[in-house]
Amino acid sequence: KEEKIKMKKIVQLLLCLLFLGCGSSSEPSSTDPENVNPSLSSNRTSLSFQDTMVSLKSESKLITLTSSNLNSDILINISDDFEVSNDNTNFFTSLAITPSANVNLYVRFSPNDTGNSFGNLIISSAEIDNDITVSLYGNGLLMVHNYKAFDDHALGFGGGYNQSASGIFNLHQDVSNIERVKMFLQIDCPNGNSGCDDWDRFANVKVKDNSSGNWFEIGRYITPYWTGTQVLERGLEFDVTDFKFLLTGPTELRIYIENWTAKPDIISIDFDYVVGTPDYQNYEVSEVLNLHSNSIDCVPYGVTHNVDLEKSILIPAEAESTHFRTIISGWGHATPTDSDGRPCAEWCYRTHEIKINNFPTFQHYMGPIGCPSNPINDEQEPGNWEPNRAGWCPGMAVPVRKDNIIDMSLNGSPFIFEYDFQDWISNGAGGNAFYAISTYVVVKSNSEINPAVIQD
Repeated sequence: KEEKIKMKKIVQLLLCLLFLGCGSSSEPSSTDPENVNPSLSSNRTSLSFQDTMVSLKSESKLITLTSSNLNSDILINISDDFEVSNDNTNFFTSLAITPSANVNLYVRFSPNDTGNSFGNLIISSAEIDNDITVSLYGNGLLMVHNYKAFDDHALGFGGGYNQSASGIFNLHQDVSNIERVKMFLQIDCPNGNSGCDDWDRFANVKVKDNSSGNWFEIGRYITPYWTGTQVLERGLEFDVTDFKFLLTGPTELRIYIENWTAKPDIISIDFDYVVGTPDYQNYEVSEVLNLHSNSIDCVPYGVTHNVDLEKSILIPAEAESTHFRTIISGWGHATPTDSDGRPCAEWCYRTHEIKINNFPTFQHYMGPIGCPSNPINDEQEPGNWEPNRAGWCPGMAVPVRKDNIIDMSLNGSPFIFEYDFQDWISNGAGGNAFYAISTYVVVKSNSEINPAVIQD
């Protein structure tokens, strides 16, 4: 009997050890594997961040870690372009955190360069066999400083409006690290589209050159029929980097539209200064041709005139890069028309030339630029927006021709510049033809440099 009792106790002990059921409590014992084994988990496996400018920080996103039976620190490491914090105030590239039941981590995107950035948040502990990986994604954008100039300024004729306006605006002060400057121009209409001017008008934006007192044309456009530019999020876009040293600090700007109605175009302008590495540290701009007052107070085409289109230009010997920057648009329905019925100079396709020392060096083709594909078109009824003009379209910026790089062999000695039109003779039966032209010499260097000298 005693042997049977002893065997029974042994069996009970073995069962107790085998099933961990020792003790009278119904709660799991401290030797339960689920309580003994350490665990660590994350509520997120990936994070994506909003597009963020280089050198700025995105809004942070929360990750919650859940752990049990951990005695060693939770170690956090994160890839370049991302940062992590446990208080949403101080951010780091790595952390060591004392374990607790729940740990909040805050992750943000901090791009060092533009474009897509992929990374990982690695979570580990000495007591955990496998690391936890949270994938990260963000898109870095160029760093941009934005400045507002004209704000809802109405231009018209009569009805208390003027065709032009000027003002002084505080723009970006230091352009030493500015790679590009973009200008955006938005046209709005009073009382909906029915309140906008119903014709395609010559219009431009100018900056005052304080050294000469002249107004330099930095952008030209043709207004759309009846409507504004609201279909484009920021309106018309112009690259005005060539003038960035004039567009610094207090800057005087002038806007103009050849609007002859009391239905005004309401103009807003702002500038983006894009941070980056400039091609050269110093720019200087000189005006060669300033025939850009309006569509007809410029150069008559096909008739004898006395407008001086020939200049002497001296580029500094130390210039490292120099180019011509030209804007040109034609106006009028003068005859005879071309063989395809196109009158001049709004419609007739022509090739102009810049001659240097009487040698044709650069060509400007005044041909179609895609008027039918202009997104500003659906509401231009009535309106003749679709047919291609010669080098411009209603509701679009007039192209800037700036790929005319001047050979460095011309540095340091004067040369003769001439703007030359393709031969054509007006018969006087269809009115007059005109070309409005602005041409500038842009000189660049990494050292201080003087502007090119222009003489008649």
